[in-house]
Amino acid sequence: MRSTTHEYRTGDREVVLDITGDCRDFVADEGDGLLQVFVPHATAGIAIIETGAGSDEDLLASLRELLPADDRWTHRHGSRGHGRSHVMPALIPPYATVPVIGGRLALGTWQSICLVDLNVDNLDRSVRLSFLAG
Repeated sequence: MRSTTHEYRTGDREVVLDITGDCRDFVADEGDGLLQVFVPHATAGIAIIETGAGSDEDLLASLRELLPADDRWTHRHGSRGHGRSHVMPALIPPYATVPVIGGRLALGTWQSICLVDLNVDNLDRSVRLSFLAG
C-alpha cells in the first residue's frame, strides 16, 4: 500500500472543498486497485457529490438545517454550535473508497471527492490518501 498526506486550509468558514484533482494525481501512475481517502479529524468528513452546480452549497444548507450552530449540543467547547461538528461525521463519514481502473478514478461523470468541514475553529485539515493495488 502506498500513502501520502495532503494538507488543506479550510479556514474559518463551513466548506465543501473539492479534492478530486489531488486524488486523481495520486493514482495516475497506478494500475487497478482502490483509493482510500481518510480525514483523521473528529469534525470533518469525505463526501462524493457533484460540485459546481450548487450541490456543494445545498449540502452545507442541509447540514445547517440538520445540525444547527446553536447551543443545543452537550459538547460545548469551541465556537457556538461546535458540538454539531462532532456529530457530522456520523452523517458524512471521515472516509471514502473509490475504485481505480488503469490509474484512473472510476467516478461517475458528475462525481467529485470532497472534504466537508463545518468546524470554524480549525483552519487546517489533513487528508490521507492510500492506494491499495488490486
